[in-house]
Amino acid sequence: MLIMKKLLLPAGVVIAVLLSSACDSDRQATEQQATTATQQVLPPYPISPLPEGLAWETNTDDPVFASADAVTGGTLRLFMLSFPLTLRTVGPDSNGSFRSNINGNQLSLTTFHPNTLNIIPQLATHWAYGDDGKTIYYKLQRMARWSDGRAVTADDYLFTLEFMRSEHIIAPWYNNHYRKEIVAVKKYDDYTISVTGATEKPRADLHYYYNLVPTPRHFHVLDRHWVTAYNWRIQPNTGPYQISKVNKGKSIEFVRKPDWWADELKYFKNRFNVSKVRFTVIRDLETAFRHFLKGELDTFNMVDPKFWHERSKHPLFKEGYIHRIWFYNDTPQPSYGLFLNQDNALLADANIRYAIAHAINMDKLLNNVLRGDYSRLHNIHTGYGAYTNTAIRARGFDLDKVDAYLQQAGWQQRGADGIRVKDGVRLSFTITYGVPDHTDRLILLKEEAKKAGIELQLELLDSSAAFKKILEKKHDIAWMGWSTGLRPAYWQHFHSDNAHKPQTNNITNTDIAALDTLIMTYRDAVDEPTRIRLAKEIQQQIHEQGMYIPTYMAPYARSAYWSWIILPEFYGTKSSLSLFNPFDAGGSGGLFWIDQARRKRAEQARRDKQSFAPVTLKDETYRVF
Repeated sequence: MLIMKKLLLPAGVVIAVLLSSACDSDRQATEQQATTATQQVLPPYPISPLPEGLAWETNTDDPVFASADAVTGGTLRLFMLSFPLTLRTVGPDSNGSFRSNINGNQLSLTTFHPNTLNIIPQLATHWAYGDDGKTIYYKLQRMARWSDGRAVTADDYLFTLEFMRSEHIIAPWYNNHYRKEIVAVKKYDDYTISVTGATEKPRADLHYYYNLVPTPRHFHVLDRHWVTAYNWRIQPNTGPYQISKVNKGKSIEFVRKPDWWADELKYFKNRFNVSKVRFTVIRDLETAFRHFLKGELDTFNMVDPKFWHERSKHPLFKEGYIHRIWFYNDTPQPSYGLFLNQDNALLADANIRYAIAHAINMDKLLNNVLRGDYSRLHNIHTGYGAYTNTAIRARGFDLDKVDAYLQQAGWQQRGADGIRVKDGVRLSFTITYGVPDHTDRLILLKEEAKKAGIELQLELLDSSAAFKKILEKKHDIAWMGWSTGLRPAYWQHFHSDNAHKPQTNNITNTDIAALDTLIMTYRDAVDEPTRIRLAKEIQQQIHEQGMYIPTYMAPYARSAYWSWIILPEFYGTKSSLSLFNPFDAGGSGGLFWIDQARRKRAEQARRDKQSFAPVTLKDETYRVF
């Protein structure tokens, strides 16, 4: 199932790189924009007086989560199902899955330790809290540098506010968030700032909701040409890798900064060990797996049961050249499911939405196609601790209930093929999706829904094209998932501000005044018990509306990897969504490394037709579900 990232933002060796395949006019326009940006003489932002009596704190006491045995070097070879539509991380077409690789190389002021979940420093070294309960003061890391070597200063944070509020970026969610949720960013000197949010929140939540990433002020010219001029420009970043080579439509390569400013900091040391990361476009998983078996890819995600149970019977697994690992994590679960577009005239009827939910035979899918490896997802926000409404249970497959709902909606008649008809219209919907390997899952659901008289047509698109269509609200039903955060988020997905318009995340076009009120009250709530109660009420409203049908969850990372890819002895962290994410600087990425000597030995052993003991690891240290 296609899963899209919601939010968050790399550092390399060049200030800007143009795609070699860009047309001449685009290249000239972009080069002119680049020259204009880098030659800007920018006045500093005004300085405010720093309040007295602030109690500064930091955290360098939590345990490290990297291995001292790690070695550096090598190229990690990965794949992507489609080429991104842009290298921007905001604006039209930017909210695709590849964006996580760019954002994974951009640091924020603080982050959460992946095991303890305590606040730890990143671009800030210290922080203090204002008496108003909604302001955090930060002392900035003076060593921090952009990819072009320029210092990261307070002005870059103030520019983030200006940038995200600008109409030129054509990003309604960011415009709204940075106008209504981030009230002010103030500068006290070049390395001291504060961020003030709209409402009081618990201290941990302040770091989550009012955290900032800097934006390189010297790089951008904010005008009406910004979206097109910066479509393929590579923004300087603060993290360990930067995009170094782009072969449009085919591949993107990241290079590790040889003297990254944060290499020796406690929570970064012995991480991000490979020298290069290359993503190649391979448009379906079966083809990608064949490349993996040839040794052209280094790791392969095997959450899909057919790869774990069937494809891993290949001799390379039995002979110990390729290893497997099944690692349970303890994290909020992505909201995999079917998202129903209520702007569709038929789907505007709640009876039809409920009928579709009861026509989805998830138990059969879980047991037959997914071999019992996945679990039923019942709620859009599962795994959020006290914030999850565990009383909600997903609607189960029930043909009698389908019939009752459709009778009430006036769909009593069936055509010759068994599909219900009303006034000459068939009860038919198109499911848009972007992962070819999910076709067998959807075929099963399609055939089961026929028993209820509901036709589900399948529309497989390139993953980027699928998501673009969904964001443009041109779908009937979207088969996809959204990634997670520290707390449940509702405004972007279910508030009417984001309904009936393209390029927002309200892909169900939910527009309910009572739900809007709950969402805004939740956003503004100060104390945690109130926020927890409201979160559960919102989840109940979403369930009752029926515009989202939860499908399944896989609360683990499960992968195959060549024997020269080495994991630390603890394999991963409580929060590891993937054991082989080379980036994710704000989480627990970059813990593995490449053993070049072992690779040479393995390649020689294959030529000599030697074999080794097979390796399958299973770690349930953090198992919850």
